Amino acid sequence: MITGEMKNKVDSIWTTLWTEGSTNPLTNIEQLTYLLFMKDLDEAELVKEKDAELLGVEYTSIFPADKPEYRWNQFKQLGSAEKMFELMQQEIFPFIKTLGGEEDSSFSKYMKDAIFQINKPSTLQKVVSALDGLPTQNRDTQGDLYEYLLSKLETSGTNGQFRTPRHIIRMIVDLMKPSPQDIIIDPAMGSAGFLVAASDYMREHHNDLFFDEKLKAHYHGEMFHGNDMDSTMLRIGAMNMMLHGVDKPNIEYMDSLSQDNDEKEKYTMILANPPFKGSLDYESVSNDLLATIKTKKTELLFLALFLRILKPGGRAAVIVPDGVLFGSSGAHKGIRKDIIENHKLEAVISMPSGVFKPYAGVSTAILIFTKIGRGGTDRVWFYDMQADGFSLDDKRKSIDMNDIPDIVSRFRRLDGEAGRKRSDKSFFVTAEEIATNGYNLSINKYQKIEYDHIVYDKPEIIIRRIKKLEEDIVEGLNNLESAVKGIDDEYK
Repeated sequence: MITGEMKNKVDSIWTTLWTEGSTNPLTNIEQLTYLLFMKDLDEAELVKEKDAELLGVEYTSIFPADKPEYRWNQFKQLGSAEKMFELMQQEIFPFIKTLGGEEDSSFSKYMKDAIFQINKPSTLQKVVSALDGLPTQNRDTQGDLYEYLLSKLETSGTNGQFRTPRHIIRMIVDLMKPSPQDIIIDPAMGSAGFLVAASDYMREHHNDLFFDEKLKAHYHGEMFHGNDMDSTMLRIGAMNMMLHGVDKPNIEYMDSLSQDNDEKEKYTMILANPPFKGSLDYESVSNDLLATIKTKKTELLFLALFLRILKPGGRAAVIVPDGVLFGSSGAHKGIRKDIIENHKLEAVISMPSGVFKPYAGVSTAILIFTKIGRGGTDRVWFYDMQADGFSLDDKRKSIDMNDIPDIVSRFRRLDGEAGRKRSDKSFFVTAEEIATNGYNLSINKYQKIEYDHIVYDKPEIIIRRIKKLEEDIVEGLNNLESAVKGIDDEYK
């Protein structure tokens, strides 16, 4: 999680922008993202150059050889604020906008209309100096930094777009274990956190794919897909993916629930935290989805969408609000029944409500399922997550209690879970039992709490003990009073 020191530095940068005339939070986030991208791009380039030197191979930099001042390590040292400002406006920012290469690449498409809007040389110099002190080399820290910047939006979360904590994203990716052949989508991608984590997983666990030209082309071209309706998020997502080594992610401006999205059976994996609530243009929702489930609730429509766009055999791990698990409406029961009866629901991982604090206190769960198209659920694995390594209040301080390693370990050896009791953190429930309970997926419906049998003393014994304590207190006060009186007499 982002430290208090880093928060103070970001707050200071925010104050600089605000007091010098830039009062639109969304604009400020965009401008800081461009500068962070420039900084991170140079840091990533330095790593690649060192690797090439160690391996004794040639490396062609993305920066022009005759323009060293385009690189952050040189740019930040320009003494003149006016020179720095002029170079950024006239050369560096136009250069950054064209880094995606082809005009139809995701990066180029969403950077095309980008505008650099820090309008004072002195402001730019102050912000560059402050950003240079932020430790953004670590990808986790970088993700937390983006998350903290996004929290500056007062409207953050009002449309159900809660930013997913990076450690929760990593847990979900570890549970799903994506392969080099997968075609992955997040239909509500935000800043592309799930896609970035999946790309990192590939580099950590399947690094040999880069020695296979076909798999390498798939990684850079067709593996990663994302949709969003926020152009700022699309730009941030495109930059995020490029910084993490994905050349041409398929990122589109699209309302995934609308008629414009006609995709069917295209993807092998879905990783998503779709909006839970907010405004919905019911008239524009895809007729295919409404034919499956008549509702205005976005969380239910997204589940119907996932089933439509997954290929047979495709898998999904998605975050849903608790209401999806036990809602009693026909739409709620219908989508749960469809997943259980016609597909394979593998797991329901209940998360504590503090996971999304300080942005929201909503209780959520992770659903993991596979699209089959015919009856496939025989039993469902439940896990009661009680801690995620951070306090569950607004401060979210690091703590020792953390169920995440246990969740990943148990999920990877489900055969060993069969003997667990309903009083354990995890256990199985048969599909038949779930069906008889109205397809209720709330863990509280099935979990058994074991109570300790405590024998208390009889009331007369407790009263006698209290009286004895009272007598002892009175005796102690009398002794203290006598001692004080003796001291007073001595000094008279």
